[in-house]
Amino acid sequence: MKNSPVSSRRPWIIRHAMTLGTVAIVALYAAFIHYVWGWGRVVSLWSAAGWGTAALALVLLLATYVLRTWRIYDYFPHETGGRFGTLLRLVQVHNLLNIMLPFRSGEASFPLLMRREFGVSLTRATAALLVMRLFDLHALLAAAGVGLVLQTGGTMGAIWAWALWAAFLILPALAFALRGHAFKLAEKLLPAKGKTLLDEIKAGLPLDANAFARAWGATLVNWFTKIAVLAWVLGLLGGLSVGPGFGGALGGELSSVLPVHAPAGVGTYPAGITAGAIAFGADAGGMALEELGKAAVNTHILVIVSSLVGTALSLLAARPKRGD
Repeated sequence: MKNSPVSSRRPWIIRHAMTLGTVAIVALYAAFIHYVWGWGRVVSLWSAAGWGTAALALVLLLATYVLRTWRIYDYFPHETGGRFGTLLRLVQVHNLLNIMLPFRSGEASFPLLMRREFGVSLTRATAALLVMRLFDLHALLAAAGVGLVLQTGGTMGAIWAWALWAAFLILPALAFALRGHAFKLAEKLLPAKGKTLLDEIKAGLPLDANAFARAWGATLVNWFTKIAVLAWVLGLLGGLSVGPGFGGALGGELSSVLPVHAPAGVGTYPAGITAGAIAFGADAGGMALEELGKAAVNTHILVIVSSLVGTALSLLAARPKRGD
C-alpha cells in the first residue's frame, strides 16, 4: 500500500516507532539472556537434543501455519479461491504482527488485509476472526486438559477426568447448534440499525454444519499439534514429564493471546511457560528452576524463528505487489 501524502511527511522515526521499539526490546532481551545464562549455555541445549530434533520441531510448527491458512481458505471459499499463496502470506504477516506488537494490536491487521486482498468487509472479517479466536482458545484449553487428565491418579479418577474433558470438547458444537435461538433473541432486543450489524456477524460464522466441522476440526488438529510439539521440546530441553510439558506449552501460548503481552512475547512468553509448567507439577527449586528457565527461553526462540521462517517462505510463495 502506498503511503499517503500525510504519512509520507511524518519523520521516519515516528512512522516506524513501533518497529524500532520492538527491535529495541528484542535486543535488550538478547542482552539479558546473555548476561544471565550466556548464549552458549542456552544454545547448548539444542546441541544436546540434536539439531535434527530442532529441524523437525520447526517443520511441524510451520505445518500448523499451513493448516491455519487452510482454515481461513475454507472459511471464505468464494473470496479466496485459487489464491492460497496470497492468503498464506496474509496469515503469516498477521501472525508475525501479533507476535511482535504488544497488547494484541496486531489483530487489527487481519480484517484490514482481508478487505484489501480479498474484498471481505471489515465487519465480516472481524466477526470471523472473533469466532476463530474462540475456537483457538477452546482448543488450547482442550489440549491442556490432556495434560491434566494424564496426571490423574487412579482408574475412577481418570474415567471422570476424561468424561469432563469430552464434555468440554463438544461445547463449540453445542453453541453452533443453538446459534439460531441466540440470533432470534438478539433480533428482538436490538434496534433496526443493529440488525444490519447482526447480519454481518452471521456472515462471519461458518456457512453450515459441514463448514463448522471443518473449521473446528482444523483448529483442534492445529493446536493439539502445536501444544504437543512445544511440550515435546520442553521435555527434551528441560527434562519435563508429560503433564508439566503440556502445562508449560499452554502457559506460553496463553500469555501470547492475553490482551497484555510484551512485544515479541519478550519476558511474558518464557514466564508463561515457567508458570504453566510449575502449575502442572514441575520442580520449582534451585537448579531445576534454572534449567526450566533455559528451556523456556529456547522454546520461545523456536516459536519466533518459526514465525520468521514461515513469513519468509510465504513471501516466496506469493510475493507482494510493488508498493504494498
